[in-house]
Amino acid sequence: MLGNDDWWRDAVVYQVYPRSFADANGDGMGDLPGVRSRLGYLSELGVDAIWLSPFYTSPMADGGYDVSDYRDVDPMFGNLADFDALIEDAHALGIRVIVDVVPNHSSDRHPWFQAGLRDRYIFRDRPNDWESIFGGSAWTQVADGQWYLHLFAPEQPDLNWDHPEVRAEFRDILRFWLDRGVDGFRIDVAHGMVKAAGLPDVGPKEGRQAEMLGDEQLPYFDQDGVHDIYREWRPILDSYPGGRMAVAEAWVSSAERLARYIGPDELHQAFNFEFMMADFHAKSFRAVIEKSLAEAELVGAPTTWVLSNHDKPRHVTRHGGLARARAATLLMLSLPGSAYLYNGEELGLPEVLDLPDELRQDPAFRRIGESRDGCRVPIPWTSAPGCGWQDPWLPIPGSWAELSAEAQQDDPGSTLNLYRAALAARRSHPALGGGALTWLDSPGDVLALERSSGDGDTLAVVLNAGDEPVTLGELGLSGEVLLSSGPLPEDGSVPPDTAIWLQPR
Repeated sequence: MLGNDDWWRDAVVYQVYPRSFADANGDGMGDLPGVRSRLGYLSELGVDAIWLSPFYTSPMADGGYDVSDYRDVDPMFGNLADFDALIEDAHALGIRVIVDVVPNHSSDRHPWFQAGLRDRYIFRDRPNDWESIFGGSAWTQVADGQWYLHLFAPEQPDLNWDHPEVRAEFRDILRFWLDRGVDGFRIDVAHGMVKAAGLPDVGPKEGRQAEMLGDEQLPYFDQDGVHDIYREWRPILDSYPGGRMAVAEAWVSSAERLARYIGPDELHQAFNFEFMMADFHAKSFRAVIEKSLAEAELVGAPTTWVLSNHDKPRHVTRHGGLARARAATLLMLSLPGSAYLYNGEELGLPEVLDLPDELRQDPAFRRIGESRDGCRVPIPWTSAPGCGWQDPWLPIPGSWAELSAEAQQDDPGSTLNLYRAALAARRSHPALGGGALTWLDSPGDVLALERSSGDGDTLAVVLNAGDEPVTLGELGLSGEVLLSSGPLPEDGSVPPDTAIWLQPR
């Protein structure tokens, strides 16, 4: 087992969306052998860990987040022997492996649901007014007239966490994967398992009742009882060597509520989605960073930073172009705490906006017209037609041949090599990863900060989000530019939409 139990505190974790990452058998779907075949690429990129989105047995009503067997690999992705080989090879390269666990709901093909074990789910004689995250009612009626709750798709019935067998089952699921060597878990809808007593109505509301990454207090999210679950899980994690960890996907109403998920008796981390939602402006970034670091102080745990994931549009598109995306990435990787990358962002991939409707598979698209498929298009590996895929499950734009890993491999100015350089510098520079952050005076839409270690090592970071170049003299800085998100003019100024790491003199 790998050393350093606190590895997660400043780790760079790379999210793998398995069916879109790499395809080893040529069926158009990514798989675990495909991930295994690209571990060398991930090692060269410089990540500390990978997070695998669900690969469990599933009818794929919601991209694998509808699990029918939590202890097996869907044949689409391979088998348990493939998983074991992936773990072994990753660990040999010094890469840890985090897996998704989906405890709020199962698939309607799960043996419990198929066997009619309704006490393991939430059935009622009459529905209340709760709405699905994917639109429409959160209740579906069965043949005998009862209704079951599904906060997501009808194929994803919510589990009843008041039932002791549900709690015991998931404790055993955690042990099953920990015994196979996983280093941690990303907990899907970590705030959703416990519902308010009596299932009270939400009442009239303008617009949608609930959204992904919403922050309103609702009777089906962020109930106090969820913390009892994590207090049962933490001793299991702590009983295994090597710093096994858990990170929560929890969207709650306040920093104080989020802080309750983190601590020595609950979870290690919670995702910080506010940074992902920030605008490309110095004030917006600074406000989110200050708030996030203050939240981290509340719990004595480092925050997490993320710019893209499988649920939101890629940040190249969201921020308005590749130059801004590269600059935002350098800012993110300079911040104290851990960073989560989404597969393909190191290639500078944009959101695919023009997928044919008939090919979209996101269940939300069929209900409310919103689709997450555009950020799930398979990764381009080669510059040849098909980009290294045969008949991929979602079409890869022809223009992506220029963005392929092969096309960027030997280009020193490529986004791929920017990520490699940034991760190498982050790992080697004493002021990065952990350490302190101090704000520096800066004009207008410019963000400037200093990172420092406890031993006096420092690094300055400048992000110009404005419309005009800014000189280092204006910022009272001088030194050697270690890394720049884009070309710099000879006069040493920082152009708009550019970030630099500067070793002060």
